[in-house]
Amino acid sequence: MSAQSVTITSEDLPLHCPSDKAPLWSMHPRVYLDIADTGSVKCPYCGTVYQLAPGTKIHGHGH
Repeated sequence: MSAQSVTITSEDLPLHCPSDKAPLWSMHPRVYLDIADTGSVKCPYCGTVYQLAPGTKIHGHGH
């Protein structure tokens, strides 16, 4: 089974894996992932790679 790649937008933030839509068989402890600095991040549990969609703007606190 190969790792999945998921494209996300600002509506998916804050980013966590597994997502709320993940099937029960694929659940692992929820981990929040920081994608702001690099535009992509890999889940340490399942290997899913998350990539920001081109043109996605990240709005932080106080910005």
